[in-house]
Amino acid sequence: MSSPLPARTSEVRSEDSLDLGVLLQWTSEQGLDFVGPLSLLQFQGGASNLTYLVTDSVGRSCVLRKPPHGKKAASAHDMGREARVLSALGPVLAAAPNVIAYCDSDSVLGTPFYLMEYVKGHILSSEIPDELNTGEASIRSLSESMVDALAALHQASVVDIGLADLDRGDGYVERQISGWSKRYRDARTPDVPEAEVLMDWLKANQPPDVGHALIHGDWRFDNLVLDSQGELIGILDWEMSTVGDPCMDLGAALAYWVQTDDDPAFRNFRLQPTDAPGMLTRTEVVERYGRKMGGEVEQSLQANWQFYEIYGLFRLAVIIQQIWARYQSGASTNSRFAGFGLAVNTLISRAQSQLELG
Repeated sequence: MSSPLPARTSEVRSEDSLDLGVLLQWTSEQGLDFVGPLSLLQFQGGASNLTYLVTDSVGRSCVLRKPPHGKKAASAHDMGREARVLSALGPVLAAAPNVIAYCDSDSVLGTPFYLMEYVKGHILSSEIPDELNTGEASIRSLSESMVDALAALHQASVVDIGLADLDRGDGYVERQISGWSKRYRDARTPDVPEAEVLMDWLKANQPPDVGHALIHGDWRFDNLVLDSQGELIGILDWEMSTVGDPCMDLGAALAYWVQTDDDPAFRNFRLQPTDAPGMLTRTEVVERYGRKMGGEVEQSLQANWQFYEIYGLFRLAVIIQQIWARYQSGASTNSRFAGFGLAVNTLISRAQSQLELG
C-alpha cells in the first residue's frame, strides 16, 4: 500500500511538470547536497504561482516556487523580489521561511524560481482541524493572533531590514487604484461586469496615503502555517509584498473574511474558517488592528473603512479575473479555476452593494 501524500499536496499536473534531472544538476552547481533522484508533488493551495514539494532520495524536503506558464501581468510573479523579502525578514521575523537558493535564469526550469525551507504544520482551509478547534476561546485567540501578526509586520522598519528601496514614495493608494483598474480592463472577458462605475468611485474617493510599511499583499489563513498549539510558525506567499499603506493591506486581507451574516452568494465564496464560532468579525478585526497600530492608521480606518473594504473586494476580483482569463484562453487547464468567472461576478456585486450602502 502506498503512503498517503503530505497534506495539501497532489501529483503534479502534466502542464506544470518540471525536469527534475536539470533541477538536481542545478542544485549541485549551487553547492546543495541533495541526493538524486528527486521526487515532486504539487501544493494544491494558491492560484497564482506554482508551489512544489521537492524531496530527495534520503527524505530531505524543500519547497520550490515558480511562476505559471502563459501570459502574466508584467509586475506579477517576481521570484527575485519574493526571495529577497524573505531573506531580509529572516533575522527579524521567525515565521519567515529561510530561502535556500534563487535562480534568476529561464534556462533551468523555463522561469526564475527559488527554493525555501519546508515549514510543516497546519494550514487552514475552509474548516479548522479538530486538533486546533478546542472551543470558541481558542478560535478567537487564533483570529486575534492573525491580526496581531499583521500589525507587527506593518510596524517593522523597512529601513532596518534593508528594504527601503521598495518604497516608491507617496501616491501608493493612487497607484493601486489605477493599476488594478488597468489590469481589470486588460483581463476582462465578456462574462464579467464592466465595473466602470465601481472603478470611477474608487478613483474619486481615495484617502491620502497613511504610512510606508512593509505589506504582505495576500494576508489570509491559508498563507499561514500553525503548529499543533495554533502558534504561527510560517508566513508564506510574499510575491505581492512591497512598501505602502498598511490600511490597504488590511482591506485586501478582509476581502476573504466571510462571516455568518453575509449574503448567501458571498458565503458560497468562503475559503477560510472565518465564520467559525468564536472567530472575530470583520468589524472586530478592523478595531483590533487599529488599536495595535494607533495614530494615523487607526484614524484613517475609522474615517475611510468603506473605501478600504471596497478596494479589497475589487482587487481580489481582479486577481481572480486574471486567472480566469488565462483559464479561458487555455493557458491553464486546472479544474479549480472553472468557477472563477462566477467568483468575479460575486466580488464585483459585493463591492457595488457596499458602495450603495455607503
